[in-house]
Amino acid sequence: MRMCELKEKEVINCRDGERLGYICDLEIDIHTGIVVRLIVPGPCKIWGILGRDQEYIIDYTCIKQIGADVILVDIDAEKALVKSAFL
Repeated sequence: MRMCELKEKEVINCRDGERLGYICDLEIDIHTGIVVRLIVPGPCKIWGILGRDQEYIIDYTCIKQIGADVILVDIDAEKALVKSAFL
Protein backbone atom coordinates (compact mmCIF):
# COMPACT_ATOMS: atom_id res chain seq x y z
CA MET A 1 0.00 0.00 0.00
CA ARG A 2 1.31 3.45 -0.86
CA MET A 3 1.42 6.50 1.41
CA CYS A 4 -1.06 8.36 -0.82
CA GLU A 5 -3.56 5.51 -0.30
CA LEU A 6 -3.09 5.58 3.48
CA LYS A 7 -3.62 9.36 3.62
CA GLU A 8 -7.10 8.91 2.12
CA LYS A 9 -8.26 6.63 4.96
CA GLU A 10 -9.79 8.01 8.15
CA VAL A 11 -8.35 6.77 11.45
CA ILE A 12 -10.97 5.60 13.98
CA ASN A 13 -10.29 4.61 17.60
CA CYS A 14 -11.98 1.26 18.40
CA ARG A 15 -12.19 2.00 22.12
CA ASP A 16 -14.68 4.83 21.85
CA GLY A 17 -15.47 5.16 18.13
CA GLU A 18 -13.81 8.59 18.00
CA ARG A 19 -12.69 9.87 14.62
CA LEU A 20 -9.05 10.88 15.00
CA GLY A 21 -8.53 12.22 11.50
CA TYR A 22 -6.38 11.35 8.51
CA ILE A 23 -2.72 10.27 8.45
CA CYS A 24 -0.35 13.14 7.73
CA ASP A 25 2.97 11.35 8.15
CA LEU A 26 4.67 8.03 8.87
CA GLU A 27 7.71 7.13 10.93
CA ILE A 28 9.79 4.47 9.20
CA ASP A 29 12.75 2.49 10.56
CA ILE A 30 15.51 3.33 8.07
CA HIS A 31 17.38 0.09 8.71
CA THR A 32 14.48 -2.28 8.05
CA GLY A 33 12.12 -0.10 5.99
CA ILE A 34 9.21 -1.02 8.27
CA VAL A 35 6.54 1.49 9.29
CA VAL A 36 6.89 2.07 13.04
CA ARG A 37 4.29 4.77 13.76
CA LEU A 38 1.45 6.68 12.14
CA ILE A 39 1.11 10.40 12.79
CA VAL A 40 -2.34 12.01 12.75
CA PRO A 41 -2.91 15.73 13.41
CA GLY A 42 -4.55 16.36 16.78
CA PRO A 43 -7.72 18.29 17.49
CA CYS A 44 -8.02 21.90 16.38
CA LYS A 45 -7.75 24.79 18.77
CA ILE A 46 -10.55 27.33 19.13
CA TRP A 47 -13.06 26.77 16.26
CA GLY A 48 -10.27 25.42 14.09
CA ILE A 49 -8.91 28.85 13.15
CA LEU A 50 -5.82 28.79 15.34
CA GLY A 51 -4.32 25.60 13.92
CA ARG A 52 -3.12 22.54 15.81
CA ASP A 53 -0.29 22.11 18.26
CA GLN A 54 -0.71 18.41 19.07
CA GLU A 55 -0.68 15.18 17.14
CA TYR A 56 -1.57 11.53 17.72
CA ILE A 57 1.44 9.21 17.59
CA ILE A 58 0.07 5.72 16.92
CA ASP A 59 2.33 2.67 17.10
CA TYR A 60 1.91 0.34 14.15
CA THR A 61 1.14 -2.49 16.58
CA CYS A 62 -2.02 -0.62 17.66
CA ILE A 63 -3.57 -0.96 14.19
CA LYS A 64 -6.37 -3.52 14.33
CA GLN A 65 -7.70 -3.37 10.77
CA ILE A 66 -7.04 -1.49 7.55
CA GLY A 67 -10.19 -1.37 5.47
CA ALA A 68 -11.21 0.19 2.17
CA ASP A 69 -12.15 3.53 3.81
CA VAL A 70 -10.90 3.50 7.40
CA ILE A 71 -8.06 2.37 9.63
CA LEU A 72 -9.18 1.00 13.00
CA VAL A 73 -6.76 1.50 15.89
CA ASP A 74 -6.94 0.61 19.57
CA ILE A 75 -5.24 3.38 21.56
CA ASP A 76 -5.61 5.44 24.71
CA ALA A 77 -6.19 8.75 22.92
CA GLU A 78 -4.97 10.86 25.85
CA LYS A 79 -1.63 9.04 26.00
CA ALA A 80 -1.17 9.04 22.22
CA LEU A 81 -1.81 12.80 21.95
CA VAL A 82 1.53 14.64 22.21
CA LYS A 83 2.86 18.11 21.52
CA SER A 84 3.81 18.51 17.89
CA ALA A 85 7.55 18.23 17.25
CA PHE A 86 7.46 20.90 14.54
CA LEU A 87 6.42 23.84 16.73
